[in-house]
Amino acid sequence: MSISQGLRDWLLSEEPTSRRQAKFASWYNGWLTLRSNTLAMLGLFVLTFLILCAIFAPFLATHDPFAQDLGQRLLAPGEAGHFFGTDHLGRDIYSRLLYGARISIYIVLLVVMVAPLVGLIVGTVSGYAGGWIDIVLMRVTDIFLAFPRLILALAFVAALGAGIENAVLAISLTAWPPYARIARAETLTIRNSDYIHAIKLQGAGPFRIVTKHIWPLCISSLVIRVTLDMAGIILTAAGLGFLGLGAQPPSPEWGAMISDGRQYILDYWWVATIPGIAIFAISLAFNLLGDGMRDVLDPKEDNS
Repeated sequence: MSISQGLRDWLLSEEPTSRRQAKFASWYNGWLTLRSNTLAMLGLFVLTFLILCAIFAPFLATHDPFAQDLGQRLLAPGEAGHFFGTDHLGRDIYSRLLYGARISIYIVLLVVMVAPLVGLIVGTVSGYAGGWIDIVLMRVTDIFLAFPRLILALAFVAALGAGIENAVLAISLTAWPPYARIARAETLTIRNSDYIHAIKLQGAGPFRIVTKHIWPLCISSLVIRVTLDMAGIILTAAGLGFLGLGAQPPSPEWGAMISDGRQYILDYWWVATIPGIAIFAISLAFNLLGDGMRDVLDPKEDNS
């Protein structure tokens, strides 16, 4: 028997002999479920490709993304060694796309580290504490949910000032309420269960119960929501960049690139269209991967 076959049999064992084996077996079964979803794997492939392009942008770029050459402005794709053409300042669109991927992924990662955590804390505290604490926190959540995300982000950026950091903060402030709702719903179904009462009888306090026993059960639902929300985060960031409130010139942010090319869209379509295709590709990849992750992580789904 080969090592790989032995490892596979160990992972697929119906009677795990240790907690570690059970955990690895669960991950492996999840991977098998995800791998069987063709669209999810397509999304994962596109997303991995874009991340690798962002990481190795200095090696893949053919030109300086900030270098201007008015003598080569608005060149069509393929002319003079410019794969995707040049913009109105003669900058290479291909190189700017590669470096712009870094900005988009950077924004997504920062928002993902902030918004779900805030939503998890607010939702679990609200659901577990109940009473007036629940009422106050949920009314605050309702206020944030009452406004369209982009409009609310615009208001925060206008108050904080333009820039990537302020755009990330604004998007995070508008993205946390759905996570709070999900975490509260999960907490309400868990807090009166028998094993929570058993933990209380053992002397565990509210902080330990929430952080050690409720949070882990909320993670899968939040991960599903995060993967499905990433496309919206990218579109919001691109919208802020399009309006000049996100990454500032000469940063090669995709939304700002579309904004620069909108006045040339009829005669020089590639200036705005190619960054738009990049936004479409990464948004679609996140949505496809999110659907696959939902099939893997949602306990209500039948993965058999």
